[in-house]
Amino acid sequence: MTTATAAATAAVSLSADEARRIALRAQGLLGAPDRRGGVRGVLRHLGAVQLDTISVLARSHELIPYARLGAVGREAVERAYWTEQHAFEYWSHAACILPIEEWPHFAFRRRARREHGYRWHRMKDREGSCALVLDRLRAEGPLTSTELGGAKNGGPWWDWSETKIAVEWLLDTGDVVCTERRGWKRVYDLAERAVPDELLHDDLDDTECLRRLVGLAGKSLGVGTRADIADYHRIKGEQFDAVIADSGLVPVAVEGWSKPAWADPEALAAPPRGRHRTTLLSPFDSLVWDRPRTERIFDFSHRLEAYVPKPQRIHGYFAMPLLAGGRLQGRADPAREGRTLVARQLSLTSPKAAPAMAAALREAAEWVGCDDVRVERAQTPQEAAAVTAELAAL
Repeated sequence: MTTATAAATAAVSLSADEARRIALRAQGLLGAPDRRGGVRGVLRHLGAVQLDTISVLARSHELIPYARLGAVGREAVERAYWTEQHAFEYWSHAACILPIEEWPHFAFRRRARREHGYRWHRMKDREGSCALVLDRLRAEGPLTSTELGGAKNGGPWWDWSETKIAVEWLLDTGDVVCTERRGWKRVYDLAERAVPDELLHDDLDDTECLRRLVGLAGKSLGVGTRADIADYHRIKGEQFDAVIADSGLVPVAVEGWSKPAWADPEALAAPPRGRHRTTLLSPFDSLVWDRPRTERIFDFSHRLEAYVPKPQRIHGYFAMPLLAGGRLQGRADPAREGRTLVARQLSLTSPKAAPAMAAALREAAEWVGCDDVRVERAQTPQEAAAVTAELAAL
């Protein structure tokens, strides 16, 4: 189905507010949290949780369930992801934790990598280097690249050793699986040990894989455009076009959206209702990781400035958007000094957001073991004073 056809056949029209609320519910941020499902339920619900090296309050994959469930113990988060063959790490929106049941649906990507022949690096002796890695894993069990013989040649971070290139190639093509992160290093194991037998296959053709991932992305987003849905697992536009008609998603027209959209029919079945979560979001949270979508849905422009030179930053190194009342109402750039959580910089979209910002900062502080919160700098002195006053009242 072409985008023009989708626009012409959309039987359902949504207001911008309805689309926003559908997106929030689909992302687990509107309505009662699934505490029984816990972290694993969040992962299954979202379909992918992005990983990143930056750790301020916590690493992003910890912040994702925190935003939805509240103060989940950080060790419990790691156990939920990495025990009992529940999840694996692979390339989705970026490097992501994925539910293990989705292993067969990434066969299309493993095949594409295999056909391409390499990712970034070429091996001097592919057959010998790969055989050595597989033999070591078979004999010794899960290992990091350091334990396998070293990740680098001694130069810059991208100057990988032959062993590192080999194990990453085996990861790309599915002979090896990343089963956890230990000290932020990938831990590799043989796929035949790490993936349950009933899932350890690449039997699904590309069309079936893509159909599943497009449907899954639509369900995780609630409603989205072609670009939104394709970007969720980073598939190509033409791949989306080839499977959208059979994905189970239905065409919709959304007020103010210039592009055709599709929605999960379950998301349309009942109006989204329930309690809104008040929380700080990781910039890598799937609610906001797509900047054009975030601007379209929330009228909120956000950019990760960690890789922007410090003098050019506007909102701070790791500014976290504030979600409150179902809207993005500000941002705070957090840091820790001993047992104090410091908002190095914050801004509000309205003075009315000060109580929500204070509540979100206080909850985040308690979660990471801080017993005080201090506002260092704000967009205006009035905002700093307002949030400080609200913090004192909590």
